[in-house]
Amino acid sequence: MRNNMPRGAHDQSKNVHKTFCEVEWITIFFFIGLFIVVYGVETTGLLEMLAHWVLELTGGDLSITAVAVMWVSAVASAVIDNIPFVATMIPLIENMGGMLGESTTLTPLWWSLALGSCLGGNGSLIGASANLIVAGFAERAGQPIRFLPFMLLAFPLMIGTILISTVYVYLRYL
Repeated sequence: MRNNMPRGAHDQSKNVHKTFCEVEWITIFFFIGLFIVVYGVETTGLLEMLAHWVLELTGGDLSITAVAVMWVSAVASAVIDNIPFVATMIPLIENMGGMLGESTTLTPLWWSLALGSCLGGNGSLIGASANLIVAGFAERAGQPIRFLPFMLLAFPLMIGTILISTVYVYLRYL
C-alpha cells in the first residue's frame, strides 16, 4: 500500500495520526454531551421553573438572590464543569429578569454567576476544563494529580475566594 502513495504522503499520514492521538477526545465528547443536556433542559422549560423556584425561595429579594446565585454556582461548578453550568444558568438569569421587574438591573446576578462559577471551578479537579487538561498532561508525564488530594487543598481555598467575592458583590452592586 505504501508503494501506491506519493512520496511524503506516508509521513503526512503519520503526522495526522499523531495529531489526532494528542487530542483530548474525552474532554471534547464530555462537553458535547453536556451541551446536549443543557439544550434539552432549556427547551423543556425546566430552567424557567427553576428560576421561579429560586425567586420563591429568596422572596424576590435581589440581594439574597445574588448571594444564592454566587454560592450555588460555586458549589455546583466545583462538582460539575463550570462551562456547561454557566451555559445552563444564562437563560435562568434572563428569566429572572422579567420576574424581578423591569426596573431591576441584573448586573449583581451576572457578577454573582461569573465569580461563583469561575472561582467555584477551582474547588475540584473536575470543576474546570483547564484542570482536566492539566491533569491529563500531568498523567502522561508520569506525575498524576489525584482527585481527593487536589480537592482537600482546593475546596477550602475556593470557599475563601467566594467569601471575598460575596463581600465585593454586596458592597459594589447591592
